[in-house]
Amino acid sequence: MEATTGNLRAEDMSLLWEFLKGMTKPALATVVVLLAVVLSFMQKLGLEGEMIYSIFRAFLQLSIIGFVLEFIFSQENVVWILLAYLFMVSVAGYTAGQRAKHVPRGKVVAGVSILAGTSITMLFLVVLKVFPFTPRYIIPVSGMMVGNAMTVTGVTMKRLRDDIRTQINLVETALALGATPRQATLQQVKRALVISLSPVIDNAKTVGLISLPGAMTGLIMGGASPLEAIQLQIIVMNFLIGASTFSSILSTYLCWPGFFTKAYQLQTKVFVSA
Repeated sequence: MEATTGNLRAEDMSLLWEFLKGMTKPALATVVVLLAVVLSFMQKLGLEGEMIYSIFRAFLQLSIIGFVLEFIFSQENVVWILLAYLFMVSVAGYTAGQRAKHVPRGKVVAGVSILAGTSITMLFLVVLKVFPFTPRYIIPVSGMMVGNAMTVTGVTMKRLRDDIRTQINLVETALALGATPRQATLQQVKRALVISLSPVIDNAKTVGLISLPGAMTGLIMGGASPLEAIQLQIIVMNFLIGASTFSSILSTYLCWPGFFTKAYQLQTKVFVSA
């Protein structure tokens, strides 16, 4: 028993040592970030602190998540997939809500929108049996979908609120003439959705021409056939667009209760802050 425990400890120490050795190159790569910090300082952008904090946080988070995924992938248990997915959605909802901090209940709206949009697409992914329903495959794919939905939803909510604030007189005039909240803010909703979804659509237009997506690159580096990797990447790209579109559109509907009163009047206090 003691010998077994000693072997396990030795293996753990060996794994930790290999990990620390492997982090040497990523640590050296921070030189590029330091260059960006210097450029930000020279241009007086005021982003130096945020850059340093973000790269330190990413370094710490990825280091920890590496050990977590190592454990989860060895479990082959559906429960871990659900826990990981809900954790990612929670963090994404909080982050998107922070971007749209002036939107009432922004974190809840973002979280529900991301959950709805990604869960529907993930359901199709499982039903079509694109990937085996195991943590090793489902968690990375769901992470890509949640990440894209988070970015799009945050931008949509922030842009919608800002546009209504800028054109508040036009919106109030439309409401006074009997328009519903949706009718009064139709142009603002369209503009917010177009702006937030444009990068996703542009990325789909240029995929393979400018950059090779992570999923496809990972499969090829793992020894898969390029043709097989491309087929799976096309499927993933379709699901990414679907999840992002559904989440962003749903967020515009969920924003209304915070933007308007029950009498279809604007909540002016929501639009006071810049």
